[in-house]
Amino acid sequence: MYVINAILILMVVRQIREHPLDLRSMAAPVIAVGAAAVLLLRSVPAGGNDIALEAACVLAGACMGTIGGSATRLRLDAGGRPLGRAGWLAASMWVGGVGARLAFAVAATYGAGPAIARFSMAHHITGSAAWVAALVMMALADVLTRLVVIYLRGHRLATGPAAAAARVPAGIRA
Repeated sequence: MYVINAILILMVVRQIREHPLDLRSMAAPVIAVGAAAVLLLRSVPAGGNDIALEAACVLAGACMGTIGGSATRLRLDAGGRPLGRAGWLAASMWVGGVGARLAFAVAATYGAGPAIARFSMAHHITGSAAWVAALVMMALADVLTRLVVIYLRGHRLATGPAAAAARVPAGIRA
């Protein structure tokens, strides 16, 4: 789990450098989180208030992804293709989400387990599988929402009036 989280955090470095919004750059985060889901997600518990916990985490992930995707700087290259570069806000959403999930896992393992168990019982959360599912789905929602926002913004940029003007050779009036 620590290796997966480290890989997810290191992906921020790749996002901070300007990069083309191509299939490779869009697929890498999905593959990383998908691998985490395959390794960690055994079930999606639905008892008690598990669905509410999972929905809240998915919503939090989608909010972080929307902010991160909206805060990513986009521009067109000379060929009219969109390029993206994560700024400090986009990067902090990514690192904050991964860091919070990692901190929760460490805390649950090294001392906060009884407090989490008491909270879970008081709020009718059925157990650790619900927390794992909620946190993995939060990561998936974060990544997928961020990529959808960036893709849509990049597509709009590449097909908008600025892109059409960029494709007209210099000295020729459109």
